[in-house]
Amino acid sequence: MDALLKEIAERIGPANVLVGDDVAARRVDWLTGAPCRAGAIVRPGSTDELAAVMRACHAARQPVVTHGGLTGLVHGAEAAPEELAISLERMSAIESVDPVGGTLTAQAGAPLQRVQEAAEAVGLQFPLDLGARGSCTIGGNIATNAGGIRVIRYGMMRQQVLGLEAVLADGRVVSSMNHMLKNNAGFDLKQLFIGSEGTLGIVTRAVLRLQPPTPDVQTALVACPSFAALTGLLGHMGRALGGSLAAFEAMWQSHYRLLTEESGRHPPPLATDAPFYVILESLGTDPDAHAAQFSRALEDALEAALIDDAVLAQSAQQRQGIWAIREDIEGLIQALSPLFTFDVSLPIAAMERYVADLETALHRRWPEGRLVTFGHLGDGNLHLSVGVGDKAPATRAAVEAMVYSPLAELGGSVSAEHGIGLEKRDYLAISRTPEEIALMGTLKQALDPLGLLNRHKVLPHGAG
Repeated sequence: MDALLKEIAERIGPANVLVGDDVAARRVDWLTGAPCRAGAIVRPGSTDELAAVMRACHAARQPVVTHGGLTGLVHGAEAAPEELAISLERMSAIESVDPVGGTLTAQAGAPLQRVQEAAEAVGLQFPLDLGARGSCTIGGNIATNAGGIRVIRYGMMRQQVLGLEAVLADGRVVSSMNHMLKNNAGFDLKQLFIGSEGTLGIVTRAVLRLQPPTPDVQTALVACPSFAALTGLLGHMGRALGGSLAAFEAMWQSHYRLLTEESGRHPPPLATDAPFYVILESLGTDPDAHAAQFSRALEDALEAALIDDAVLAQSAQQRQGIWAIREDIEGLIQALSPLFTFDVSLPIAAMERYVADLETALHRRWPEGRLVTFGHLGDGNLHLSVGVGDKAPATRAAVEAMVYSPLAELGGSVSAEHGIGLEKRDYLAISRTPEEIALMGTLKQALDPLGLLNRHKVLPHGAG
């Protein structure tokens, strides 16, 4: 590896090849805080530099792991001592914004929040939004097909990408920097790289679709008396608000009570005795008309017994206070550590029984164990936090089996938005057929026959 690192240093500068303590000082994810174990961290500053790095790695048969914002939760950024980590931190520029065409071109290392701010500066918005907005990067969002809190209105990251550029395992550059909404000229190659977690190529740049601004934000926290009322509220708000409903974030009582009354981390805007709570958010353009529409929808929901109580945010500070309860992952870590986190999707109608059965199974095995549930209910996505007082591998495997096994019968997915990485690789067959996995392996073999890019990630052994 030393000879290869010397060659890479000559191409991108010695300051951009980190070794030894400079590598160990870095973390591979924010949840565990585990140190990076890669043989070195390479920091190219452009697509051309990355292509040169990959040509050298390909010639040396050197495996690599891509690093973005390191906000992932499935160990997708873990690198072994015999691997190189390729960090895109120097490739973070907003290259251009086209307010007429409604597009923004960014390098893969640009943080999501900076992209949002660049769009707002020209009177538009980039609608993808999630709690890690200040740290996660556009390249990582693309690699994992990120979801977030506004999927029911704007879709996943896939819907926000018009074009992209990627470097393949052998250093070839595939540039498909399309700026058009309509382009049916042959295969849409960008789709290969969106959601493939860096296993088929390393995304370096992207053309993103911007949306018109929605300056008026209406936010409410409501309490629902039952799961039937919760799902009824989803349909009601969708009909009452039309296309303006942007977020429908459900919190089981286990989440809401823990992060308010029990931990004291947040003042509870509503009493903590309801079984379900929802953060509702609507985005509009006419403040008066939009506020009246939102208030009427809540009043009608109250009259229909879909909600028992509600609090409407009257300021940005109150809105932030409501969302802080939903996004306080640090509070979950402190309360449940050692913590196992899960990101699953399943039919909405099956959620109540699935969560109840899972809680029963956990308590049968670990009487003091806890399950905390919240999620993007409108997207069919639940986030599960499990604490059983033990983080041994055998314990993790037992918890994973309880969480994932029922999904096969329900037609659910072991990953709604976080990806597969290493953590869920062995469970991929729960959500994908053998034929699908075989085709994924065929694509991997075609684009990375030496298995250099994020090896051992996503696909089970033998599939690619």
